[in-house]
Amino acid sequence: MRHKFFPYLILLPTLIFLLAFTYYPLLRSAMDSLFDSRMSADHPPFVGLQNYARLLQDEVFWKALLNNIEYILMTVVPGVILALLLAVALWENTQLNRWLRTAFFFPMIIPLVSAATLWLFIFMPGMGLLDYYLAKIFGPMNNNYLGMSNSALIALSVIGVWKFAGYYMLFFLAGLQSIPASAREAAAMEGASRIQVFFFVTLPLLRPTLSFVITIALIYSITQIDHVAVMTQGGPNNATTVLLYYIQSLANDTHDLGKASAATFITLLLLFGFSVLNLRVLERGAHHER
Repeated sequence: MRHKFFPYLILLPTLIFLLAFTYYPLLRSAMDSLFDSRMSADHPPFVGLQNYARLLQDEVFWKALLNNIEYILMTVVPGVILALLLAVALWENTQLNRWLRTAFFFPMIIPLVSAATLWLFIFMPGMGLLDYYLAKIFGPMNNNYLGMSNSALIALSVIGVWKFAGYYMLFFLAGLQSIPASAREAAAMEGASRIQVFFFVTLPLLRPTLSFVITIALIYSITQIDHVAVMTQGGPNNATTVLLYYIQSLANDTHDLGKASAATFITLLLLFGFSVLNLRVLERGAHHER
């Protein structure tokens, strides 16, 4: 009897944390989305799906959703590709490569708020490092990168790639080191070039790692919005308002908790759907014998 329940006893702390900090908040947001807290904060009336109807009629919500999709494309795609290239370049376990791995991972250690403050000095119009070096090539510059609608989201995306690419690189390094050397050696003996070995042997065997990295990159691109609050506050003209910042503004500024809960629940459903689709597509046929 003791051996039968021992595995569940070990898993119990994890299950408690999952219930307390994952499933209960999800259920609570679903329940709160059915009540309108604007009428009464203490005893909000039940309004059913009216909060969802108001949400879908809100132009700012659709703007935030579109911004988030653009932000995902501008951070996940280049961030994952850069991380994979860094992992391949630093694959060999030399002293120089170990130092470079640490250097590329260092931005992950810096809190996102501190990173945003650092990048504020880089993007500062006229006086920032970016304009300073661009002025050496193109002449005097005075670009307000964070104050223009067509560049603000791109600037935030650069920060996201800079911060998380080194973190994703570690997962790719672990995946590369787990690939049997015999598979690459057999392909080389058959006359395959290094590029062919990478695309037809190494990359297919990396699909489980690639699936995992894309999933966590997708989650980070939606949940990590500290730099938005510090650098742009969703502006200019909602150009950098993403879903989580939109939800935060609803809850804190307008105290519309019902609508904010509806937006939270829809965001979680979208994130769950994207994650499941990604795992099913990339892990299909990706398992191999070690």
